[in-house]
Amino acid sequence: MKHKLSKQMAVALAAAFLVAPIATGMVELNSQQLPVIQAAKGDRGTDQSRYQGPQGRTAYGDEKFQINQMGGTVDGYNMYDQSTYASQTAATIARGMRAHNYIWWQNVTTNWQADQVLNYFLPKVQTPKGSIIALDVESGNQNTQAIQHACDRIRQAGYTPMVYGYKNFLLNHVDLSYLASREQLWLAEYPDYQVRRYPNYNYFPSYSNIGIFQFTSMYVPGGLDGDVDLTGITDNGYKNGNSQKPKTNTPAVTTGKQLHRDSHNYTVMPGDSWWKIATEHHMNMYALAQLNGATIQTVIHPGQVLRVADSGQGSKVSNKVQQPIAQPKQLSWRDSLGDTWHAEKGTFVADTWLHLRWGAKPSSSSIAIVGPGSVIKYDAYSRHNGFVYVRQPRGNGQYGYVAVRNAYTNEPYGKFE
Repeated sequence: MKHKLSKQMAVALAAAFLVAPIATGMVELNSQQLPVIQAAKGDRGTDQSRYQGPQGRTAYGDEKFQINQMGGTVDGYNMYDQSTYASQTAATIARGMRAHNYIWWQNVTTNWQADQVLNYFLPKVQTPKGSIIALDVESGNQNTQAIQHACDRIRQAGYTPMVYGYKNFLLNHVDLSYLASREQLWLAEYPDYQVRRYPNYNYFPSYSNIGIFQFTSMYVPGGLDGDVDLTGITDNGYKNGNSQKPKTNTPAVTTGKQLHRDSHNYTVMPGDSWWKIATEHHMNMYALAQLNGATIQTVIHPGQVLRVADSGQGSKVSNKVQQPIAQPKQLSWRDSLGDTWHAEKGTFVADTWLHLRWGAKPSSSSIAIVGPGSVIKYDAYSRHNGFVYVRQPRGNGQYGYVAVRNAYTNEPYGKFE
């Protein structure tokens, strides 16, 4: 991940002295050409942050996914956003790739801190339900239980949790075997800082349950993290892995799908320029470059593949590219007692005896005691006072409340359907 200064300096030096393209379908090791070992899935993609700009950086055109940074925390208390997150997500979808997310996770050492971080970021997710939210665990103090608690929260919210990091750091700072027994890992290991389009599995960070292998920080000249999907996990959130068929929509996903629908691939020809291509497709030149993760100062080459507007769609695509993307509809609110609620419809089936109450407090008066097999239809949930409560709509605009989980251990008191 592009976060630490030392890594950025290494990338810059590599870009200056070690720019060497790798032959398609091969990997390089000590100047010897070796066949690529095929992964279980094998789709390649990148992970990006604000360093790659508002629309992210394009690579070779055959990538299938992109994992974008939402933001993160460095002290476990204060959160920061990446201003590029929503636009990068839309651009990912527009280019026909599956979009996923990661959060910088540093000095989060308690379950309470993990809850605060996720309460901040989960309402801002711009990718579909089922997609990946990875915790970027590569620096600072770490706590295994806090990480697992966060993964459980991500899963409960309807997304796919992953744990990212360098193997040695994780082995020295968390119980990696415990995490790997529960979550797929996204591990990084680089053989060098040469430009590397394909993974060199001689430098694979062998461990159990690795879902994604980040094999280089020099996927393209100038630096970009390159990843390979080993299990098909990057299909999550998309019907049959189709980037244009997300399981749910957000403002960024909707924008991305509209841009993809109204555009197509164009191969740069000798003599082309941003102005020439934009004029031929009735687009704003700056919007054309923006759509392709570039500026008009970016040099384009014959054979390069760009995304351009369909016939008659030039103005529409140009305007859509340059419009800001709205935040997801806020489905959370704070009640009069100061507790935060999140809208979510579902069904809970109790497997023990529970109090159905008029309020979401252990001291609230009881409506009834419900037994094993009782079905509770709910429309919202809240985590407070040591429990996860759900809200049951009742007649005359009234609600009942029942505790369905232990908020500290996440142990459920039944099953969710």
